[in-house]
Amino acid sequence: MPVTTPALDVHQDTRIAPRWHVVLLNDDDHTYEYVIEMLMRLFGHPSERAFQLAREVDLTGPVIVDTTSRERAELKQEQIHAYGRDERLARSAGSMSAELEPAD
Repeated sequence: MPVTTPALDVHQDTRIAPRWHVVLLNDDDHTYEYVIEMLMRLFGHPSERAFQLAREVDLTGPVIVDTTSRERAELKQEQIHAYGRDERLARSAGSMSAELEPAD
């Protein structure tokens, strides 16, 4: 009796994970130097780009500082929240704040 091999249905469904924005919120308790330093250290932005983002958050409000996977976005948000107070400014009581939003 001949042996028959069942047909295999191999189907690959590749999906790209949704992207998320890390959005830095403005406040008056951190200096430009603090924001620039933080963006350079946490996100690897060059000084010119970090300055542009610091200026944008100061002048217009919330600014996207990174777009990445949800897991990395959550990590970066935590790092912003844990960065600490701005030693250059006496009234600075803690870190800056950031939110996450889906990238459309």
